[in-house]
Amino acid sequence: MLTFIAVVLIALWLLGVVTSYTIGGFIHVLLIVAIIMILVRLIRGQRVL
Repeated sequence: MLTFIAVVLIALWLLGVVTSYTIGGFIHVLLIVAIIMILVRLIRGQRVL
């Protein structure tokens, strides 16, 4: 579930970058949250994908 959310957040970030439609820094906050979630999984020793 955590991986799915991270992938969705990264996809939304990419969509925001490609379309140049960003709401302030919100899209970049989504990217940071996704990266933190992936790092937490790696630290716990779980597979990322």
